[in-house]
Amino acid sequence: MIKFDIKDYPNATLLDHPLLKHKITLLRDKNTKTNEFKLLVKEISILEGYEALRNLETYETEIDTPVEKTIQPLVKRNKLCFVPILRAGLGMADGLAELLPGSTFGHIGLYRDEVTHEPVEYYCKLPSDIENKDVYLLDPMLATGGSAIDAVKMLRKHGVKKITFICIIAAPEGVKAFCEKNPDIPLYIGSLDRELNKNAYICPGLGDCGDRIFGTTNK
Repeated sequence: MIKFDIKDYPNATLLDHPLLKHKITLLRDKNTKTNEFKLLVKEISILEGYEALRNLETYETEIDTPVEKTIQPLVKRNKLCFVPILRAGLGMADGLAELLPGSTFGHIGLYRDEVTHEPVEYYCKLPSDIENKDVYLLDPMLATGGSAIDAVKMLRKHGVKKITFICIIAAPEGVKAFCEKNPDIPLYIGSLDRELNKNAYICPGLGDCGDRIFGTTNK
């Protein structure tokens, strides 16, 4: 285990809502089946999104209530873009899409080399005006931090200035690596786990999130 205190990283927020903890416990259970697992990822993403989106920009608009005309706020949805890291991040995208229907999405494809544990890029598709958007990067697992760091580099290469990263489970090693590399990027964490094992899996973790979302393993 590394020496670690999340208080040393002011851009990292560890969420502590009891309902969030409850759902993450169910997510960890190896007996949770694919359909329930997928639904839990979506529900957890909604709960995390509620916190991560707290500072959304709004604008005033006039509407008619059944009683009178009134000026009320709406979110500037055209300023937002949710970018899941494929493939596990797609499970989180469903939750954010439910929070803000009609939002823009991009996709970044990275996978972890099983020998080096380093991220390998294979896909990147972003809106043409991505440089003008506030981007929310989504990945359920922050293990070594390599994929998240590389995804940020890709976004910045495309001119993105404002990025927020949301993950469900993080290892101290990943938080340390990500925050030291990107101290300006807010990081929202559903659960901070103990450590990485020798295979760079989060412990106690929940296994391979992508496999469990898409039912491609019996583990």
